[in-house]
Amino acid sequence: MQLQLPIFPREAQLINDHVGVYEKDGLVQYIVNGAPVYCHAKDDINAFRFITSNFIHQGICRKVDIEKFFGVSEDSIFRYYKKFVEKGEQGFFGDDARHGTAHKIIGERRVRIQKKLDTGQSVNSIAKEEGVRESAIRYAVKKGYLK
Repeated sequence: MQLQLPIFPREAQLINDHVGVYEKDGLVQYIVNGAPVYCHAKDDINAFRFITSNFIHQGICRKVDIEKFFGVSEDSIFRYYKKFVEKGEQGFFGDDARHGTAHKIIGERRVRIQKKLDTGQSVNSIAKEEGVRESAIRYAVKKGYLK
């Protein structure tokens, strides 16, 4: 069996000797040893975090490769790699991934806050009592999670 050299498209920039990336028509394409493996929309930050963490976990890239190539901070890489190891794909795309709702205003806390808003209590005093920021309550009201 003859080994083939990895061949990357001209547009591809190499993250390291094995991994290349390029953008075309608003999509970011990842190539490993000449074969396309992942693709995501240019603005899909969760997919980017998942894919790069997956590359690190598989040993295809090092954390420092991602840090240098994409200009991402070491802390961010550490944080998202840890999320990948602990929760896998679910941590980036599942139910526990944040989808615009204030993460501290869920469940019983949301019910309590709504009751206080219904009685006319100020947002400032509710925030202090519940241990959340006023902006989180205002955001939840703006998004329709609270009235």
